[in-house]
Amino acid sequence: MRRLPVLCLFLLLAGVARGQFLMDMIDTSTSLGKGMFSMYKKYDALRFSGYIQPQFQYAGSKGAKNYSGGDFPEAVNNRFMLRRGRIRLDYERYYDNGMPMVAFAFQFDGTERGVFARDFYGRVFENKWNVFSISGGMFARPFGYEVNLASVDRESPERGRMSQILMRTERDLGAMVTFEPRRKDHPLRHFRIDAGLFNGQGLAGPSDFDSHKDLIARIALKPYTLNTKGWRISGGISCLYGGMQQFTRYIYRSGTVVDGKPGFNVDSTLSNEGKIAPRHYYGADVQLKIPNGKKGFTEFRAEYIRGTQTATAATSETPGAIPEDAAGAKLPLYVRKFDGAYFYFLQHLGSPQHQLGLKYDWYDPNSDISGHQVGQAGSNTTEADLRFDTFGAGYLYHINEHLRLTLWYDLVRNESTDLQGYTTDVKDDIFTCRLQFRF
Repeated sequence: MRRLPVLCLFLLLAGVARGQFLMDMIDTSTSLGKGMFSMYKKYDALRFSGYIQPQFQYAGSKGAKNYSGGDFPEAVNNRFMLRRGRIRLDYERYYDNGMPMVAFAFQFDGTERGVFARDFYGRVFENKWNVFSISGGMFARPFGYEVNLASVDRESPERGRMSQILMRTERDLGAMVTFEPRRKDHPLRHFRIDAGLFNGQGLAGPSDFDSHKDLIARIALKPYTLNTKGWRISGGISCLYGGMQQFTRYIYRSGTVVDGKPGFNVDSTLSNEGKIAPRHYYGADVQLKIPNGKKGFTEFRAEYIRGTQTATAATSETPGAIPEDAAGAKLPLYVRKFDGAYFYFLQHLGSPQHQLGLKYDWYDPNSDISGHQVGQAGSNTTEADLRFDTFGAGYLYHINEHLRLTLWYDLVRNESTDLQGYTTDVKDDIFTCRLQFRF
C-alpha cells in the first residue's frame, strides 16, 4: 500500500516533465517554432471556459420560500452564497472544408452545496448536406428561449418561476436530431429545428423511473436582420409531448366538484394503475434587438407557455422519482392545466457597460382555480395551486469582459386565497447583489 503514493508522485512528475519537454520542442524564437506554435493554436481542439457567481441576498422574511437560488433556512433572511461555479470543457473537430465533424462537452457545477454534472454530451455532424447533427447524453432540453439561455449570459439572476418548475435544472438525458444548415448560401440557413426523446424527469432524480419518454421539439428563427438600421428579430415555437406512469389507481384532475365548486375530482378506476398521465406543453417566444449605435442596444423578449402538467398534491414540479410518503406508500398524481409567461425589457444606459433590466413573469399552476377558490373545504387544493406574479428590476455593470456586477430586486406577489398562510401576500421579496467572474 505504501508504494501507491510513490507511484502517483512518479506519474505526476513524469506528466510535468513530458509537458515541459513538448514546450521545449517548440522554440518560438525561430521561424519554424513560430510556425509550429501557430499551427498548434489553429488546430487546437480543446477549449476551457467557466464562471463563478458569488452573491449576497436579503429576503423579506426569515425562511422565505423562493425561486431566486433556493429557500432560506427557517431563521435566516440574509445570506452569502456561491450560486454557481461552472467549469466547462469543449472538444471540436472539423473536416478539411471547415465543416464540423464531431463535438462533445463536459460541464460541472461546484458550490458549497456540492459538485454536480450539468452537461455531458456528444454531437456528430453529417457531411453530405451539412444540415443535420445528432446529439446524445445530458444536455438542455430544446424547449423555449429562457430555458436554453445560459446562466452566464442571462441578465436576471434566475430564470422565471415557470421555467424552473416545468424544466428543473433545464437538462435531461436523451437523444436529439437537429436540422441547422451550416452553409451561408443555404435558403433555410436562418432556421433551426430540434427534435428529441428524453427520460422526462430531468436531473431532478438519479435515474428514469418509468419507460415513457418525452418528445420535445422546437422550430426557431435565428437572429434575422429586418432593416438597414440593424434591427434583429428571432423567435420560435416549442412543444413537449410526454407524461409519467401512474403507480396508484388514484388520479386527481382539476374540474368541478360537489355543489358546483371548483377543485379536484378523484378517479379511482382500477385500470388507472400503469397508465400514462399527461405532460403536454406548448410555447411560443420572440426577441427583438434594436441597436443604439455605439451606446449599446434596446431589447424586448417575451415567451408564453400553456398546457397540462402532472405532479403531486404538494407541488406542480415534475417528480424526480416515484412519489411516496414517509412510510413508502405510493402517492396519487394530480393533473393541472397551467399557463405562464415572461417579458423582458433591456436598455443600455449611454454605453455598453451600464444596463437596465426590467422583467415581469407569472406562473399559474392551476388555471381552473383562482383566488379564494384555493383552500376551500373539499377542493383538495394546496400551495401548489397558487398563482405567483414576479416584478423584477436591476442594474448591470459590465466592468470588463470578465467581470459583471448585478443589483436586482424581485417583487413577488401571490394571489390571496382561503389557504392557511396565503390569505394575504407573503413577504418573500428578494434583493440580490452578485459578482460574476468568467473566463
